[in-house]
Amino acid sequence: MNIVLLSGGSGQRMWPLSNSIRSKQFIKLFKNEAGDYESMVQRVYHQIKSVDENTEIMVATSQSQVSAIRNQLGDQVSICIEPCRRDTFPAIALAAAKLHYEKRVGREEPVVVCPVDPYVDNSYYEAVKRLGELAAKGEANLTLMGIEPVYPSEKYGYIIPENNELVSVVKSFKEKPTVEVAQEYLEQGALWNAGVFAFKLGYLVDKAHELIDFIDYRDLLEKYETATKISFDYAVVEKEDKIQVMRYAGDWRDVGTWNMMAEVMSDQTKGNVVMDDTCENTNVVNELDIPILCMGCKEMVIAASSDGILVADKDQSSYMKPYVESMKQEAMYAEKSWGIYNVIDVQEDFMTIKVLLNAGHEMKYHSHSCRDEVWTVVSGTGVVVLDGKKRDVGVGDVIRIPSGCKHTIKAETDVRLIEVQMGQDIDVKDKTVYSL
Repeated sequence: MNIVLLSGGSGQRMWPLSNSIRSKQFIKLFKNEAGDYESMVQRVYHQIKSVDENTEIMVATSQSQVSAIRNQLGDQVSICIEPCRRDTFPAIALAAAKLHYEKRVGREEPVVVCPVDPYVDNSYYEAVKRLGELAAKGEANLTLMGIEPVYPSEKYGYIIPENNELVSVVKSFKEKPTVEVAQEYLEQGALWNAGVFAFKLGYLVDKAHELIDFIDYRDLLEKYETATKISFDYAVVEKEDKIQVMRYAGDWRDVGTWNMMAEVMSDQTKGNVVMDDTCENTNVVNELDIPILCMGCKEMVIAASSDGILVADKDQSSYMKPYVESMKQEAMYAEKSWGIYNVIDVQEDFMTIKVLLNAGHEMKYHSHSCRDEVWTVVSGTGVVVLDGKKRDVGVGDVIRIPSGCKHTIKAETDVRLIEVQMGQDIDVKDKTVYSL
């Protein structure tokens, strides 16, 4: 079976730990069996593999998230990259085209599409496996997963099944309602629409060709920005006659806000945090190198990173998106395929960054037109290449890189360095990449 994980998000609802590069699924707030912190995408990936190690997983995402995905899941993970955002139908069509035309997956093979961010136990992915088995039988063109609601919610769309069996024909779909209308849906046996659906690959490839003019995966990739922005629900699900839903009654949580995340994160606090005895139901995450002291905090979430500091009532934290949108700031923290990049100081004509380069990894060979850089190695050993000339480096070494100089560094062990960028027009887009 093939699973396509949809990894999107703009990083606004869990600011300041999330940003334009690091969406909520990359924040490490959970613990694995070894007691190490892991992110949502790592947790989901490992859960799927623990249920069925032979499942093939492809992550459908944007270019801005590729480095973080490779950092957390490894260089071998299969990724389908959207050249630009065009909503869920084009994204799924692109992933299906890649599976069929590039990876040579057969038309009869079942594919399940899942969001990357629910908090669930393994029974959920056992249900996902059953969803794929239902798709393989071909009794319906689409098989959805419906979550048995625990309360009338205005946050989700609803699926109305024809009966209360485990698998039922879909009677109708309902948009996100008011709480009062949601209660009426529940009385009709409605299920939450979790955005999980399964199909035979050939079905979706044919649908893609019906709605988008393309030849194969590479042709679709080139034409992608011309594809109509439309959700999978509107383009396919709500127009399909042969459609069924399988109900799931296990624990399922949509971790979309700090309020919801606080309910499932492994520890009440993470980082350098001190709380007095009068604090109640308060969660604190501190990624800074300075302590946070909390006294008398009740029903609060506090989060601090290089991108900012949040101090909020838990319920009110769900309404932070417009305020975050009004803040015009470049991302200060990013996970790269080779390590971590953390801006610690920004001035008018220079910027200071902490860099962690993981052992065995290297930056791309590149140059900058409008800035000079100085690297100071504070730990580890590696090899620097400047305009084709190699040089061993270690603790205390200083590397000066004038504008226009082609450069990279390869880590033999984990390398930590301080990078100072100097120039009148420092811009993340000022980068030219070369082959080495």
